[in-house]
Amino acid sequence: MRSLISRVTLVAALAAGLASCGPKAEKVGADDMTQGNPNAKVVVVEYASASCVHCARWNRDVYPAFKAKYIDTGKVNYVYREIITPPNEVAAAAFLMARCAGKDKYFQVIDSVYRAQDQMFQTGQFREGLLAVAQSAGMSEQQFNACVTDEKALKALNARVEKWGTEAKVQGTPTFVVNGKKVGAAEGGERTLQELDAAIAAAAK
Repeated sequence: MRSLISRVTLVAALAAGLASCGPKAEKVGADDMTQGNPNAKVVVVEYASASCVHCARWNRDVYPAFKAKYIDTGKVNYVYREIITPPNEVAAAAFLMARCAGKDKYFQVIDSVYRAQDQMFQTGQFREGLLAVAQSAGMSEQQFNACVTDEKALKALNARVEKWGTEAKVQGTPTFVVNGKKVGAAEGGERTLQELDAAIAAAAK
Protein backbone atom coordinates (compact mmCIF):
# COMPACT_ATOMS: atom_id res chain seq x y z
CA MET A 1 0.00 0.00 0.00
CA ARG A 2 2.79 2.44 0.81
CA SER A 3 4.36 2.13 -2.63
CA LEU A 4 1.00 2.25 -4.38
CA ILE A 5 -0.19 5.45 -2.79
CA SER A 6 3.07 7.00 -1.68
CA ARG A 7 1.96 10.34 -3.09
CA VAL A 8 -0.87 10.63 -0.60
CA THR A 9 -0.30 13.87 1.29
CA LEU A 10 -1.64 13.77 4.80
CA VAL A 11 -3.70 16.37 6.56
CA ALA A 12 -1.29 17.02 9.39
CA ALA A 13 -2.42 17.24 13.00
CA LEU A 14 -6.08 17.25 12.07
CA ALA A 15 -7.35 16.47 15.54
CA ALA A 16 -4.81 18.62 17.37
CA GLY A 17 -4.55 21.79 15.33
CA LEU A 18 -8.09 22.71 14.42
CA ALA A 19 -9.37 26.26 14.39
CA SER A 20 -11.37 27.37 17.39
CA CYS A 21 -14.66 28.05 15.65
CA GLY A 22 -17.66 26.13 16.94
CA PRO A 23 -20.22 24.02 15.09
CA LYS A 24 -22.40 25.73 12.51
CA ALA A 25 -25.78 24.90 11.08
CA GLU A 26 -25.19 22.22 8.51
CA LYS A 27 -25.24 23.25 4.87
CA VAL A 28 -25.27 20.20 2.66
CA GLY A 29 -23.20 20.69 -0.48
CA ALA A 30 -22.53 18.94 -3.76
CA ASP A 31 -19.44 17.22 -2.30
CA ASP A 32 -21.42 15.62 0.51
CA MET A 33 -22.38 11.96 0.40
CA THR A 34 -25.96 11.69 1.63
CA GLN A 35 -28.78 9.26 2.28
CA GLY A 36 -32.40 9.86 3.16
CA ASN A 37 -34.61 12.88 2.57
CA PRO A 38 -32.72 15.95 1.29
CA ASN A 39 -35.63 18.12 2.43
CA ALA A 40 -35.86 16.69 5.95
CA LYS A 41 -36.01 19.11 8.85
CA VAL A 42 -33.28 17.16 10.65
CA VAL A 43 -29.77 16.78 9.23
CA VAL A 44 -27.56 14.16 10.88
CA VAL A 45 -23.89 14.42 10.00
CA GLU A 46 -21.38 11.70 10.79
CA TYR A 47 -17.72 12.69 10.61
CA ALA A 48 -15.91 9.40 10.18
CA SER A 49 -12.79 7.70 8.91
CA ALA A 50 -12.63 4.55 6.81
CA SER A 51 -9.70 3.36 8.96
CA CYS A 52 -11.42 4.07 12.31
CA VAL A 53 -12.33 0.93 14.26
CA HIS A 54 -14.95 2.81 16.30
CA CYS A 55 -16.60 3.99 13.08
CA ALA A 56 -16.61 0.42 11.79
CA ARG A 57 -18.21 -0.82 15.00
CA TRP A 58 -20.91 1.87 14.88
CA ASN A 59 -21.52 0.98 11.24
CA ARG A 60 -21.99 -2.66 12.23
CA ASP A 61 -23.89 -2.31 15.50
CA VAL A 62 -25.99 0.87 15.24
CA TYR A 63 -26.19 2.05 11.63
CA PRO A 64 -28.58 -0.69 10.38
CA ALA A 65 -31.22 0.24 12.97
CA PHE A 66 -30.56 3.97 12.49
CA LYS A 67 -30.98 3.58 8.73
CA ALA A 68 -34.23 1.66 9.07
CA LYS A 69 -35.68 4.14 11.55
CA TYR A 70 -34.57 7.45 10.07
CA ILE A 71 -33.04 7.17 6.59
CA ASP A 72 -35.40 4.70 4.95
CA THR A 73 -38.42 6.53 6.37
CA GLY A 74 -37.24 9.93 5.14
CA LYS A 75 -37.16 11.44 8.62
CA VAL A 76 -33.57 12.68 8.32
CA ASN A 77 -31.01 13.72 5.78
CA TYR A 78 -27.93 11.67 6.73
CA VAL A 79 -24.59 13.13 5.65
CA TYR A 80 -21.31 11.21 5.80
CA ARG A 81 -18.18 13.37 5.87
CA GLU A 82 -14.68 12.04 5.46
CA ILE A 83 -11.97 12.46 8.10
CA ILE A 84 -8.48 10.97 7.85
CA THR A 85 -7.14 8.94 10.80
CA PRO A 86 -4.25 6.43 11.00
CA PRO A 87 -3.39 4.47 9.00
CA ASN A 88 -3.81 7.68 7.01
CA GLU A 89 -2.96 6.18 3.63
CA VAL A 90 -5.58 3.46 4.09
CA ALA A 91 -8.34 5.93 4.93
CA ALA A 92 -7.39 8.18 2.02
CA ALA A 93 -7.25 5.31 -0.46
CA ALA A 94 -10.60 3.95 0.74
CA PHE A 95 -12.31 7.31 0.30
CA LEU A 96 -10.78 7.89 -3.13
CA MET A 97 -11.90 4.43 -4.20
CA ALA A 98 -15.43 4.89 -2.84
CA ARG A 99 -15.86 8.15 -4.72
CA CYS A 100 -14.56 6.55 -7.91
CA ALA A 101 -17.24 3.88 -7.55
CA GLY A 102 -19.87 6.61 -7.81
CA LYS A 103 -22.52 8.08 -5.54
CA ASP A 104 -24.83 5.12 -6.04
CA LYS A 105 -22.18 2.72 -4.73
CA TYR A 106 -20.36 4.99 -2.26
CA PHE A 107 -22.01 3.71 0.91
CA GLN A 108 -21.78 0.11 -0.26
CA VAL A 109 -18.01 0.52 -0.68
CA ILE A 110 -17.54 2.23 2.69
CA ASP A 111 -19.55 -0.54 4.37
CA SER A 112 -17.36 -3.17 2.68
CA VAL A 113 -14.19 -1.38 3.81
CA TYR A 114 -15.45 -1.34 7.39
CA ARG A 115 -16.24 -5.05 7.20
CA ALA A 116 -12.76 -5.78 5.80
CA GLN A 117 -10.99 -3.74 8.50
CA ASP A 118 -10.27 -6.56 10.93
CA GLN A 119 -8.65 -8.77 8.33
CA MET A 120 -6.62 -5.92 6.85
CA PHE A 121 -5.34 -4.82 10.23
CA GLN A 122 -4.51 -8.40 11.27
CA THR A 123 -2.68 -9.28 8.05
CA GLY A 124 -1.31 -5.88 7.07
CA GLN A 125 -2.52 -6.53 3.53
CA PHE A 126 -4.19 -3.18 3.05
CA ARG A 127 -3.81 -2.93 -0.71
CA GLU A 128 -5.13 -6.44 -1.22
CA GLY A 129 -8.10 -5.78 1.06
CA LEU A 130 -9.04 -2.51 -0.61
CA LEU A 131 -8.57 -3.98 -4.08
CA ALA A 132 -10.95 -6.83 -3.20
CA VAL A 133 -13.54 -4.26 -2.11
CA ALA A 134 -13.05 -2.29 -5.33
CA GLN A 135 -13.46 -5.40 -7.45
CA SER A 136 -16.64 -6.38 -5.59
CA ALA A 137 -18.01 -2.96 -6.59
CA GLY A 138 -17.24 -3.66 -10.25
CA MET A 139 -13.90 -1.88 -10.59
CA SER A 140 -10.87 -3.37 -12.30
CA GLU A 141 -7.41 -3.34 -10.75
CA GLN A 142 -6.39 -0.74 -13.31
CA GLN A 143 -9.28 1.50 -12.29
CA PHE A 144 -8.44 0.99 -8.60
CA ASN A 145 -4.80 1.97 -9.19
CA ALA A 146 -5.88 5.07 -11.08
CA CYS A 147 -8.30 6.06 -8.30
CA VAL A 148 -5.87 5.90 -5.42
CA THR A 149 -3.12 7.78 -7.30
CA ASP A 150 -5.35 10.54 -8.68
CA GLU A 151 -3.64 13.76 -7.56
CA LYS A 152 -6.63 15.99 -8.34
CA ALA A 153 -9.01 13.77 -6.36
CA LEU A 154 -6.51 13.62 -3.49
CA LYS A 155 -6.26 17.41 -3.33
CA ALA A 156 -10.03 17.63 -3.24
CA LEU A 157 -10.17 15.02 -0.46
CA ASN A 158 -7.60 16.89 1.62
CA ALA A 159 -9.50 20.14 1.13
CA ARG A 160 -12.75 18.51 2.29
CA VAL A 161 -11.11 16.91 5.32
CA GLU A 162 -9.51 20.18 6.38
CA LYS A 163 -12.69 22.19 5.83
CA TRP A 164 -15.05 19.78 7.55
CA GLY A 165 -12.70 19.01 10.42
CA THR A 166 -12.11 22.68 11.11
CA GLU A 167 -15.71 23.84 10.79
CA ALA A 168 -17.06 21.10 13.04
CA LYS A 169 -14.06 21.17 15.38
CA VAL A 170 -13.70 17.40 15.08
CA GLN A 171 -11.50 15.91 17.79
CA GLY A 172 -12.21 12.23 17.23
CA THR A 173 -14.15 9.83 15.06
CA PRO A 174 -16.95 9.16 14.75
CA THR A 175 -18.43 12.54 15.63
CA PHE A 176 -22.16 13.05 15.18
CA VAL A 177 -23.78 16.45 14.65
CA VAL A 178 -27.56 16.91 14.55
CA ASN A 179 -28.74 20.23 13.12
CA GLY A 180 -25.44 21.84 14.02
CA LYS A 181 -25.21 20.46 17.55
CA LYS A 182 -22.75 17.75 18.57
CA VAL A 183 -24.13 14.62 20.16
CA GLY A 184 -22.25 13.55 23.28
CA ALA A 185 -18.69 14.40 24.24
CA ALA A 186 -16.65 16.95 22.31
CA GLU A 187 -14.00 14.36 21.49
CA GLY A 188 -16.49 12.25 19.56
CA GLY A 189 -17.04 8.53 19.86
CA GLU A 190 -19.66 5.91 19.13
CA ARG A 191 -23.20 6.99 19.93
CA THR A 192 -26.04 4.65 20.77
CA LEU A 193 -29.31 4.71 18.89
CA GLN A 194 -30.94 6.04 22.06
CA GLU A 195 -28.55 9.01 22.16
CA LEU A 196 -29.29 9.79 18.54
CA ASP A 197 -33.02 9.34 19.16
CA ALA A 198 -32.91 12.04 21.82
CA ALA A 199 -30.87 14.46 19.68
CA ILE A 200 -33.12 13.96 16.65
CA ALA A 201 -36.28 14.39 18.72
CA ALA A 202 -34.95 17.65 20.14
CA ALA A 203 -33.97 18.92 16.69
CA ALA A 204 -37.35 18.04 15.21
CA LYS A 205 -39.29 20.21 17.68
